[in-house]
Amino acid sequence: MATIKRYPWINHFLGSPTGYVVHLQKGTVKHQGVGQAFWYRPTNSVLSEVPVDDQELPTLFHAITRDHQDVSVQANVTYRFNDPVAVSTRLDFGLQSAGSTPATGREQVSTIIGQLCQSHAIDQIAATTLAEALERGVSQLRVVLTEALRADARLQSTGIEILGVQVLAVRPESDVERALQTPVREQLQAEADRAVYERRAVAVERERTISENEMASQIELAVRRENLVAQEGANARRSAEEKAAAGLIEAQGSAERKGIGATAEANQIRLVGEAAAAREAATMEVYRSMDPATLLALALKDAAGSLPNIGNLTITPDLLSGALAGLFKESAATTEITK
Repeated sequence: MATIKRYPWINHFLGSPTGYVVHLQKGTVKHQGVGQAFWYRPTNSVLSEVPVDDQELPTLFHAITRDHQDVSVQANVTYRFNDPVAVSTRLDFGLQSAGSTPATGREQVSTIIGQLCQSHAIDQIAATTLAEALERGVSQLRVVLTEALRADARLQSTGIEILGVQVLAVRPESDVERALQTPVREQLQAEADRAVYERRAVAVERERTISENEMASQIELAVRRENLVAQEGANARRSAEEKAAAGLIEAQGSAERKGIGATAEANQIRLVGEAAAAREAATMEVYRSMDPATLLALALKDAAGSLPNIGNLTITPDLLSGALAGLFKESAATTEITK
C-alpha cells in the first residue's frame, strides 16, 4: 500500500512493490512504475495506483437448465492488470485524500467479469439438462468461461488478462438435491442393512460353531472322564487282585513253613522218642540179665539221691548176708570174664 506524507503546499509519495503508480501533472505523465518515490503538488497532480499482483474474484450466480431446473454456479476467476496505464485511463484507481469517496476500480472489474461469467454460463447451462449439468457441468463451464473471458475484447482493451477460471460447484436447489440424493441414500442404506445382516449371520454362524466346539469339547471331556474312571476302577480291581494273590501266596508260604516246622518238630520228637525207647530197651535188656541183688543195689543207689538224710542205719544179719553173697557172685563173674 502506498504511503503519502502531506506537508503545506506539497506532498511526498512512497509506492509499494505491488502497486503501479501513474502521476499525471496537468494531463502529462510525470512519474509511473512500481515502487516510485517523488514529491508532487496536490493542487495540479492526479495519482492512480493500479495493483500488478494476481487478483482473485469469487462469483456466484444462478442459471436455468433445459428441463427448467434452477442451479447455482460457484466459480473463481484469477486475473491481473497487464497494462496499468490503460487501466488507469479506463477505470477509477485514483488515490483520494482522506475522507473522500474511495476509488471504484475494483468494483468495476468485479462487475464486468461477473456479468461475463454469468452470461456465458447461462447460455451453456440452458442447453443441458439437470442431470448433464450435475454430471459434466463443472468441466464444461470451466472450458467455456476460460475461452470466453480470454477472448473478450473489452477485457483486452482495458488491459485485464485472465489467468484462469475454476468452477467450484454446480448445485441444484436444496429440495431437488435432497430428492436426487434419496435413491442413492436408500441404496447406501440398503447396502448398509445388507452388510449388517451379513455380519449378524456371520456372527450367528460363528456362535453356532463356537457352541458346537464347546459341546464337542464337553463330550470329549466326558468320554475321557469315563475312561479315566474305568481305568481307575480297573487299576483298583487289579491292585486288589494282586494284593489278594500276594496274601494267598504269603498264607500258603506261611502254612507251608508251619507244616515244614511241624513235620521237622514231629520228626525230631519221633527221633528223640525212638532214641529214648532204644535207650530204655537197652537198659531193660541190661537189667534183664542182672540178678535181683544187683538190681536192688542199683535201685538203692538211684534212690539214695532222693532220700532224706539218714542219721542211723540198722543192718540186720539177713540183709548183710544177702549183700555179701551178691558181692561174691559179682566178683566171681568178673574174674571169669577176665579169664
